[in-house]
Amino acid sequence: MERLARLAAAHGVATSYSPGPGRTVEVPRDTVAAVLAALGVDPERSEVPDTTGRLLPPTVVHRAGGPPPPVPPGTELRVTTEDGAELAWGQAPLPPGWHTLTANAPEGRTATAPLIVAPDRLPDPPGRTVGLLVQLYSVLSTRSWGMGDLVDLADLASWAGHTLGAGFVQINPLHAAVPGAGGAPTDPSPYRPGTRRFADPIHLRIEHIPEYAYLDPGARADLDALRERAASLRTAVIDAGEPIDRDAVWALKLRALEILRRVPLSPGRHASYCAFLAQQGQALEDHATWCALAETYGPDWRAWPAGLRDPRSAATARARAEHLERIDFHSWLAWLTDGQLSRAQRAAEAAGMPIGLVHDLALGVHPHGSDAWAQQDVLAIGMSTGAPPDAFNENGQDWGLPPWRPDALERLGYAPYRELVAGLLRHAGALRVDHVMGQFRLWWIPEGASPVEGTYVSYNADAMLAVLALQAHRAGAVLVGEDLGTVEPGVREDLAERGVVGTSVLWFERHWEREGRPPLEPAQWRSSCLATVTTHDLPSTAARLTADHVELRRRLGLLADAPGALREALSETAEWLAAFARLGLLPPGAGEEERIAAAYRYLARTPARMVGIWLPDTVGDLRPQNVPGTWDEYPNWRLPVADGTGRPVTLEELAASERVASLVRAVVSEMSAFVTVAPWST
Repeated sequence: MERLARLAAAHGVATSYSPGPGRTVEVPRDTVAAVLAALGVDPERSEVPDTTGRLLPPTVVHRAGGPPPPVPPGTELRVTTEDGAELAWGQAPLPPGWHTLTANAPEGRTATAPLIVAPDRLPDPPGRTVGLLVQLYSVLSTRSWGMGDLVDLADLASWAGHTLGAGFVQINPLHAAVPGAGGAPTDPSPYRPGTRRFADPIHLRIEHIPEYAYLDPGARADLDALRERAASLRTAVIDAGEPIDRDAVWALKLRALEILRRVPLSPGRHASYCAFLAQQGQALEDHATWCALAETYGPDWRAWPAGLRDPRSAATARARAEHLERIDFHSWLAWLTDGQLSRAQRAAEAAGMPIGLVHDLALGVHPHGSDAWAQQDVLAIGMSTGAPPDAFNENGQDWGLPPWRPDALERLGYAPYRELVAGLLRHAGALRVDHVMGQFRLWWIPEGASPVEGTYVSYNADAMLAVLALQAHRAGAVLVGEDLGTVEPGVREDLAERGVVGTSVLWFERHWEREGRPPLEPAQWRSSCLATVTTHDLPSTAARLTADHVELRRRLGLLADAPGALREALSETAEWLAAFARLGLLPPGAGEEERIAAAYRYLARTPARMVGIWLPDTVGDLRPQNVPGTWDEYPNWRLPVADGTGRPVTLEELAASERVASLVRAVVSEMSAFVTVAPWST
């Protein structure tokens, strides 16, 4: 085991971990061996790599103003910038960018490596601002086709900016999903997509595609019939209270898009489409090819004919030629979706939002999807990410997402990651990075093993964060790291020092080290955070204040001790309500609406740079969007925003609601009246 431990350490694979103070858990030998094999290392025959004679690492990372990489004395370092300029190291400050570094040692050795030059620190978000946190599918208008779409998003941003003075709208990941196989429904989770590189065309508003205006009478009649069926889907959700039927929505939109496809593009539109194809290159061709092949062979590429499982095989090349029209169709869908995303961000900017849209980067991708097929060389196929056992889940968690291979990212100069991040920032004012701790390490689980049998694999955090920072710098965007849960010591401080905004949820902000774990006072919060009361994985505020979430979990069979959970929930709620009252935020006898407002006004008194209001909270929604640990037992990711009675509330009703406007105005007013200074910035 000693030799295996040395080999594992050399490749960043942990052989033990500490789930808590004073505890160490040894990782099973079979797990270590399986993870090494997934990294291309033979656990029985490979030797521990000797890097002592290496002149440069596979990728060099440099933060502006920092020291040069460690090299032998007398070594000459020269930089070729991405625009072709040649510089000697130290000749001038290196511009942020993707460059090439060449090292020439005195004894004649030479080495070349990709050089990532990132800004030393990203600027803070512009001023203090309040925004909305939204699951886009859940915000239906009277014009959408059964679920919220990109035109609803543009309208939401325009109204929130102009009328409420909001500075941003944070949305769920819009990544393209993997269709269900054999008639099974599509996995609705936005955090388990088929690709993170392209948005899902299900979010398109059909009537806002320019070619819609030029349909001939027969095609218009066909499309009008589809619109009538879409109205029935919308009515079923809004009036009958049925869950959103993603597959039914996509079936109608797909037929509508195939009709619209017959309308020729104008010369200008055609030129724009060709430019998009050239810009997106191989990544788009791969995704569109997967989409076309999935229509023929099913969505799981691992079950395709053997030759098609390799995206670079001769068989796949022939298939690309045979399915050229369908590949072009799916490329066209990606272009249309990109265009409507762009218009949504422009609407946010035109409404005066200093940030605009905050897009969400999911942690990983579905193992059946286009990214897993096209990026087999950089994803650890046969491995899944998750979490080890902890106080909240004694069995650990398996998220079913193949992780990046850190060795492959290093070898490729992090090109796959930087292209992914750049694509997401095309039409965004900020990017939320889900489970940002994954930039440092991830819990890998071999296929077929339980989460308990996993181990941590380390990443080059300097490089991962440099990629994020450089792309955000170029886009003029804010980075928001979701750093909830178990976080290694020093990670939050490192992120804040780089200008990455953290995430703070009201109920978790306590003095955990003190007896009784009292809530943090507002001035004790960190300033470098997006502060909110709840998230998509937590109970709504109305549910938490009434302990309705405990009853829901009891009905779903998720509680071993329901009475104990109820007592604890009521005690915690009483403690927070008392804290609100002490600050004068909650008058005696306050009702539900005032209690929810008090929670958000509490956030406004913190120094948090960004305060996010969960949109369902504005109307007293009791239902969570997702209940972790459930699948068919609860309609996760399929519920519209609703009021406290469960009646769905349309976008038009939200915009006309005095309750919604009153809550946001109260938070904005509180933020203006209480300008606090944090004792610590991280």
